Amino acid sequence: MKIFLQTLAVAFGMFSAVPLPQPVWNKQNMRYALCAFPAVGLVSGAGLLGFAALCRALGAGSVLRAAGLCLLPVLVTGGIHLDGFADTCDALASCALPEKKQQILADPHCGAFAVIRLCSWFLACFALWTQLPDGRALMALAIGQVLSRALSGYAVARFPLAKNTGLAHTFATAADRAFAGRFLAVLAGVCMAAQAVCARGPGVGAALAALLCLWRYRAVAQKQFGGISGDLAGWFLTRCELWQLAAAVVCQMAESVLR
Repeated sequence: MKIFLQTLAVAFGMFSAVPLPQPVWNKQNMRYALCAFPAVGLVSGAGLLGFAALCRALGAGSVLRAAGLCLLPVLVTGGIHLDGFADTCDALASCALPEKKQQILADPHCGAFAVIRLCSWFLACFALWTQLPDGRALMALAIGQVLSRALSGYAVARFPLAKNTGLAHTFATAADRAFAGRFLAVLAGVCMAAQAVCARGPGVGAALAALLCLWRYRAVAQKQFGGISGDLAGWFLTRCELWQLAAAVVCQMAESVLR
C-alpha cells in the first residue's frame, strides 16, 4: 500500500498541481508511475463534471461555463502539458533539421509561434465548450481526460525515444515498460468503449479523434524529431483533448441535424 500511494504521489507531483507530499523517487515507486498517470485525468474529468453541475445549479451563462471548462484542466495540471505544446509548436514552425528542433525544445524562451498556437488553442477550446451542453457528451469528454493520459503513457512505454535524457526518458527507463504498455492499452480500450456507451456518436467521434492524434503523434515525432520526448508528450496530450472536444461537438451537431 505504501508503494502504491508513493507511486500515485509521484504521478500527481510530476503531472499535476495537486498538492501532495512528495516521496524520494526510487525504483519501486517509479516502476508503475506511468500506470498512475491516468489518475490525474480522473481528477480533471471529475472537475469538469463538478464545475458543469455547479454552473447548472447556479444558472451560470454559457460563456462563464465554457471559460471554466476550458481553464479547469489547466489549473489541475499547472499547465505542464501546455508548456510542452508551446515548445513543440516553436520547433515544428522552425522547419529545421531534427537536431536543431531538439535544441529549440530545450530553449526556455517562448517564441512567436508558441504564443500564436497557445492563443489559438485557448480560443478554439473556449468556443467549442460553448457549443457543448450538459449531457452524455460531457461525460465522454470527462472520460477523455483519462484516455489522453493512458495513450500518452502508452506512447512513452512503447514508442522510440528521441534522446537518452529528459522527462520521457526518465519515466520510460524506470518503468516496467512491458507491463505499463499492456495496462495502458487495455485502459485506453476501456475508456473508448465507455465513451461510446455514454454518448454514442459524440463518444465514438471523440475516441476516434484520440486514436488519430496518437497516430499523428508517432508520425510527427519519428519524422521531425527522431522519437518522442516530454515536450512532444505535452503537445500530444493537449491536441488529443482539443480534438476529442471538437469531434464530440461536430458529431453532436450532426446528430441534431439528422433528427
